[in-house]
Amino acid sequence: MKTPTLSKARRALAVAMLAAGLLPWAAAQAQSGYPSRPVRIIVGFPAGTGPDIVARLLAQKLSENWGGMGVIVDNKPGAGGLIAASEAARANPDGYTLMLGETGQLSIAPSSYNKLPYDPVKDFIPVSQVVSADFVLLVNPQKVPAKNVKEFVDWTKQQKGLFMATFGAGTPGHFGAFMFGEVIGIKPEPVHYKSTGDALGGLFGGDVQGVFASVGLAAPQVKAGKLAALGTTGPVRAGLLPDVPTIKEQGFSSLEFTSWFGIVAPAKTPADIVARLSADVQKAVRSPEGKQKMEDAGFRVTGTTGDEFARIIRADTVAWGKAVAATGFKAD
Repeated sequence: MKTPTLSKARRALAVAMLAAGLLPWAAAQAQSGYPSRPVRIIVGFPAGTGPDIVARLLAQKLSENWGGMGVIVDNKPGAGGLIAASEAARANPDGYTLMLGETGQLSIAPSSYNKLPYDPVKDFIPVSQVVSADFVLLVNPQKVPAKNVKEFVDWTKQQKGLFMATFGAGTPGHFGAFMFGEVIGIKPEPVHYKSTGDALGGLFGGDVQGVFASVGLAAPQVKAGKLAALGTTGPVRAGLLPDVPTIKEQGFSSLEFTSWFGIVAPAKTPADIVARLSADVQKAVRSPEGKQKMEDAGFRVTGTTGDEFARIIRADTVAWGKAVAATGFKAD
């Protein structure tokens, strides 16, 4: 009678040990099925803006690569992207809610706000920097008689002040305007708008004299002759505006700034899902079709790893922190 009892005990132990050994495998199999339902990408800016365009192009390519699985772009504009970042930071860390973060939210905000509703380092895991974007200095040719940066500077010095539009306080366009002012020796007066489109409206109306806008959004207006492009802010000329020299080329060698957009996930998102996402994002934007669409929209594809993106965020936090400190700007 004792032998069957011992046999049952051994069988029970063997089953338990087998189950324990299979648990990691079963978990891995479960994660390998990601994504099994639609993925949401939160964007902190309105439809039609640079971040929105990048998110939608990426969402389309990811959906194709995931066999038609839905990827939803969820616009949560306001407060320079802080509303979106706050929501994304609190999202369930299961890989189904992501954010297309940008320079202002992740690298500028820590220096420009007294208190943030999220921590860019502790609340997010960098997945992949998707693209970088140059800005272009725009003026209304009906209001400003300048064809290059030097002529604009000379004209500005004859005015009562330099009023520069921005697409929101605490954004790269805001501090880029201050950096420009330091280079030319004139302190600009920033006029904040809710979006780049609104800022361009101010330029058309003559309420401001200039604006740094993303090349992708500015190019159609420039090519139509509605706005004049005086110079771009990147290290090399922009593909969409090859005839427009960089500001550095025009003798202002210390002025160079760009922005970037990249995917981040809420902290504590499983490492295997983050790795899968990073690989899939890189594949999407580096594919010939994905790369071409991003470039056609005015962006430079980077498609970095998560670790590379983390290093970029850290380095830019230091660099932009110096620019913010020089302006003395602080928001509540």
